[in-house]
Amino acid sequence: MLPTYPYAGRTYSFDPAAPIDISLPLVPGPGQVNCFWAEPVQFETIRVGSFVGSVAMGGSTNYQRVHLTPHGNGTHTECYGHISPDPAVTLNQCLRRFLFVARLVSVAPRPQPNGDLVVMLADVQAALATQPDRSVPEALVLRTLPNDAAKRHRQYSGTNPTYIEPALAHFLVEHSVEHFLLDLPSVDREEDAGQLLAHHAFWQYPAAPRCGATITELIFVPDEAADGLYLLNIQVISLELDASPSKPVLYALHLPVPS
Repeated sequence: MLPTYPYAGRTYSFDPAAPIDISLPLVPGPGQVNCFWAEPVQFETIRVGSFVGSVAMGGSTNYQRVHLTPHGNGTHTECYGHISPDPAVTLNQCLRRFLFVARLVSVAPRPQPNGDLVVMLADVQAALATQPDRSVPEALVLRTLPNDAAKRHRQYSGTNPTYIEPALAHFLVEHSVEHFLLDLPSVDREEDAGQLLAHHAFWQYPAAPRCGATITELIFVPDEAADGLYLLNIQVISLELDASPSKPVLYALHLPVPS
């Protein structure tokens, strides 16, 4: 018998043996997806005296130091500490639950008069309207179209990547969406003179900060995952920082087949 999860007055089943990992692995070198001019991920072998932290080089164990920038190297989850001067606002303090009901939608961004590509609120609403119950649960996963495999290793810095319309962030707040996941480097324009309109709107900062709300960027949702309802598990490192490398995992939710 499969485990179940309640949502909106109904009981759904899911298969824990069928996870859909929507994170991008962290690997060293220039092949790693990168944005905002972050240095590439580095794995450094530790050497102490005669000890070398590499079995391949004669050591007894592998022992390495990792150099990375959460916001620039791969899939990461962030809290409102990203735009707050308070160092005590960390993801480890804000994210206290890790299982959520999520809806996956796929939307093509629209070209704007200035040449930008933007995900528009109207298109997300249209995608939601195609779903059977049209509900917006506590998490929304956005897959942009086309869903080309180049997203896995694209070098975004200086390319003015796609971003979302700030009205979409306001819509998510109005519908009590606490967790927003997308396959883009940021919800905001790469260079916007520090306005960060979508970040501020989603976190309602500084007027009424949404402490438990998170944004997860640079995911990759495989084509095999159909739009619909999922159980979402957000896995992070217990870092006292505004962001952490993360591993969001989806499990398709199913209603029981009538007997």
